[in-house]
Amino acid sequence: MAKDYYKILGVARDASSGEIKSAFRRLARQTHPDANPNDPAAAERFREAAEAYEVLSNPERRARYDRGDTIDLGDLFAGFGGFEDILRSVFGDGGLFGSPSSSRPRRGSDILVRVRLALDEAAFGTDVDVTYQSSFACDTCGGSGAADGSNATTCATCGGAGAVRMAKRSIVGTMMSVVECPDCAGEGVTISDPCSQCQGRGVQHGEKTVTVEIPAGVSTGTRLRLSGRGEAVGRGARTGDLQVEIHVDPDPRFQRNDIDLMHDVEVNAIEAILGTRREVPLLEGGTEVLEVPPGTQPGAVIRLAGYGVPRLGGKGRGDLIVRVGVTIPTEVSDDERALLMELGRLRGDLTADPAASDT
Repeated sequence: MAKDYYKILGVARDASSGEIKSAFRRLARQTHPDANPNDPAAAERFREAAEAYEVLSNPERRARYDRGDTIDLGDLFAGFGGFEDILRSVFGDGGLFGSPSSSRPRRGSDILVRVRLALDEAAFGTDVDVTYQSSFACDTCGGSGAADGSNATTCATCGGAGAVRMAKRSIVGTMMSVVECPDCAGEGVTISDPCSQCQGRGVQHGEKTVTVEIPAGVSTGTRLRLSGRGEAVGRGARTGDLQVEIHVDPDPRFQRNDIDLMHDVEVNAIEAILGTRREVPLLEGGTEVLEVPPGTQPGAVIRLAGYGVPRLGGKGRGDLIVRVGVTIPTEVSDDERALLMELGRLRGDLTADPAASDT
């Protein structure tokens, strides 16, 4: 039985994206293994909540789930960023239980690009060149911000911490707070001889092209994360990630249902009665001979095992499911009518003479 993701998160089926996010924030804090060190079942409860959020927070996956389609996440969490990426998208860089301090290194933004793939490319994997605009580490100084022959030095004010403690008086007494160092802007270093290319920032804006390896089995809505390929924001800061979102174009030969492929063939009434053969296309190219058995009924389904889409992050492939339609003639000649009536009499299928109804 499929999991009820709405029940897991404790939200209604028409819940907004904000309600779904709030419900996951609450559950994540309650079920995270770090908050339940003596509960061996906490990890599974947390994974279940994260799985529900990953499906319902994505409009395409949620629509498929609401239709009753099977949602196969496979190794989604482990393969493309893990639970930490989900937590970061919900709680920010501060993490689940804390908030980022001013001494913590900044992080560049993630960059989202979308690529279109043919169905066979999505099924079997491919390499795609992606070009996008962003800030990157300076080519001249390598991101240090310092001119050739010089180096950044530790900030004398904060000792490299990037933050200083400040005392403030209030009606309840003196309170200490940690604030960003005013001399190094939180970077922990100062540049006496800045790079002429980037003026000491360590970054420059431009266009970049990277080759993205698309794994076999991706579908529309799948996002791949390339760590450290996003926005660079300066010295001492972590570069953001590049997220590649997949859109798979329709294929006139097939309809995809998770890892299965659907294909339609037509036979005439005589072929359906006596049996026949049809060549059906394969996603990888070529054809396979399909045996249509005698007595095939309209709408019958014939399954060709192992000719579907490879399982994302797993082993094996789905099936090619062929749906058989039977074409019934709308007009027959007198000779054909006589033969059909004779067949009906031989089989005992005629309860009355069809000709009598025409008079």
